[in-house]
Amino acid sequence: MRTGDAYIKTLNDGRTVLIDGERVDNVAEHPAFRNVIGTIAELYDIAADSANGMQYHSEEINGTANRVFSIPRTPEQLKLRRQAVERWAKHTHGWVGRSPDHVGTFFAAFGAHPEVFEDSERDFSGNIRRYYERILAESLYVSYAIIPPQVSRATTASGWEGDFLQVGVVKETEEGLIVRGSQMLATGGAIADEVFVTCIKPLGPDDVDFAISFALPSATEGLKFLCRRPFAPAATSEFDYPLTSHYDEPDALVIFEDVLVPWDRVFINRNVDTLRRQFFETGAHALGNWQAQTRFTTKLQFIAAVARKVTQVNGTDKIPGVQEKLGELAALVSSVESALLAAEYTAEADSAGMLVPGKRALYGAMGLQSETYPRVMAILRDLVGGGVLQLPSSVVDMKSPITAPDVERYIASPGVPSEERIKLFRLAWDIIGSEFAGRHQQYELFYAGAPFVVKGVYTYRNYGYDAQVAELDQFLAGYGVDGRKEDN
Repeated sequence: MRTGDAYIKTLNDGRTVLIDGERVDNVAEHPAFRNVIGTIAELYDIAADSANGMQYHSEEINGTANRVFSIPRTPEQLKLRRQAVERWAKHTHGWVGRSPDHVGTFFAAFGAHPEVFEDSERDFSGNIRRYYERILAESLYVSYAIIPPQVSRATTASGWEGDFLQVGVVKETEEGLIVRGSQMLATGGAIADEVFVTCIKPLGPDDVDFAISFALPSATEGLKFLCRRPFAPAATSEFDYPLTSHYDEPDALVIFEDVLVPWDRVFINRNVDTLRRQFFETGAHALGNWQAQTRFTTKLQFIAAVARKVTQVNGTDKIPGVQEKLGELAALVSSVESALLAAEYTAEADSAGMLVPGKRALYGAMGLQSETYPRVMAILRDLVGGGVLQLPSSVVDMKSPITAPDVERYIASPGVPSEERIKLFRLAWDIIGSEFAGRHQQYELFYAGAPFVVKGVYTYRNYGYDAQVAELDQFLAGYGVDGRKEDN
């Protein structure tokens, strides 16, 4: 099983990662990435320890693999898979959204349904099966970029001024596809082994050149990661920014300068219909988002614990109004926890025998995610009040003989030493007020797409309104202006 050290040693491979106008020599040593790389390495070490229960025998490779990449075929396997994902999520407290199990989960569903990728000209179904086997055998860390760049949301790529702003096929050769353009949003792409590139946004018939799906090593020639501004280098210390310093995973625009995608790396070539089917006929969208909701649940539980601790330290937890807010917070977190388990309980086997988590419960929770997370943040803001504003400038103030006595005397609570109080409120600030916090607010709001899409497409379509309305019609048919009908 892959270890953290083995993962880190692969990263100095000449990949093109751009930040602050320069190319990064080695991401493993750069202050923007080295700490989150260390976090990912810790995840691999956890999985490599058989005592943590994350390993299983994979039939696909006839060997040991990480259960977070498994295809669940029984309720027990689904439960164990969820517990393995939780094991990793709890290590990061849910603050790493694109750990290797996320995209790996999508490929588990793809691997269970290679027939979706069948093509009359080339064996793309074999490509997807072999790639999934690589993920299992090598514990591959794959990121993805599946959204077109934000050039215009009014039209699709074929209607944009300028050729190949979205990544598309320039030409085909005997070796493979030559692709050009860009795609967003490769979270973790700069520190992953490989990047999976496709498009989840619906495309039209004129967009056929952009209807592609493939995976490439991050160090592929002509492939570049243009990263957003990192937050980790500005974290003055782990004490001051406990989350930013370790969990700031990079987001990046992926740019392709006439990149060769070898044929054995192609999963879909210019097929708009298959592009949609890869997510929705394989069960990948449901299984992948179930992994994400597992991670989201862990994060909410962590935030709830911070909120409860703040009220204890402030001595406000006996106030009815505070208890009401803690109760609302508990209700919000419990609803997501319950939906996660309900999706597991209502999972159904598909045509390949893969258990797909119940979509009604899953998409019900996702439909409210853009409201749940801001409300959780608002409650935590209410509970911490001005306490997060009245903190020393940095941990240095707590060590300096000039400032330490005042900090220790005036920034404390009854029975709570100054260091303990400041540590807790620093953590709270990293959740609600830092740049890292702002990025997470945006991330959770748009995790599964624009909220109107999540509610209007996924939640609405998977609720099962037809059955509910049929029951309502039966009720309405049971009475009239003369009262209840006899046959009812």
